[in-house]
Amino acid sequence: MDRVKGKSCIVTGAALGIGRACAERLAEEGGAVAIFDLHDTEGEAVAAALRAKGARARYWHVDVADEAAVKKAVDEAAAEFGGLHVLVNNAGISGSTKLTHEITEAEWDRVQAVNVKGVLFCSKHTIPHMKAAGHGSIINLSSIYGLVGAPDVPAYHASKGAVRLMSKTDAMCYAADRIRVNSVHPGFIWTPMVEGHLKASGATREGVGSLHPLGHMGDVDDIAWGVVYLASDESKFVTGAELAIDGGYTAH
Repeated sequence: MDRVKGKSCIVTGAALGIGRACAERLAEEGGAVAIFDLHDTEGEAVAAALRAKGARARYWHVDVADEAAVKKAVDEAAAEFGGLHVLVNNAGISGSTKLTHEITEAEWDRVQAVNVKGVLFCSKHTIPHMKAAGHGSIINLSSIYGLVGAPDVPAYHASKGAVRLMSKTDAMCYAADRIRVNSVHPGFIWTPMVEGHLKASGATREGVGSLHPLGHMGDVDDIAWGVVYLASDESKFVTGAELAIDGGYTAH
């Protein structure tokens, strides 16, 4: 129950899916949680539910692609909770399904703005607070498609590959500050985003589940518990690593 006790955490995209599960598990393990999202009703509900269980939690309306909005929310969260120790860069979109010869510049740029610039902006403005605290853990949600390729959604795959390398670079840049940076690479997890992607592509949950050696898709808590591990001092010697939570998908 106390794996992240005393740590103040930001989770982006925390109103739904994986982000919500991360916020809930971190709060259960003693963390104070700042919930960043654009889904106000759902985000406020998550924060209220956590507070009802005795956790410290607050919701901020934040577009992670807007640097000024990110800085304002990060600084407010640091003031609210007395510092920052954990950042979970989870917010992301799948974006256009168009292939490289079809996608427009605007469609490409929107995916990079959320999935790549969002990680940049949140990390950029949280790191000074972690330096002030004397330590920190940044956990960047990439994807199995930050590790291997697939014949679809090129903008999304490019963004998740970028997140993987950004994690390694920052791990090396900030190791002396005792700030650890790692990437998490989920397989197909049953979330609203994945559900929408499967509907758009005509795929089924069972069919996609069969792509994983374990024979099924993952649940949001499969990822959230990995995030708790990386947020906690249990992983104090882990930085620049790739944690694949993918039912064996990338073991092929």
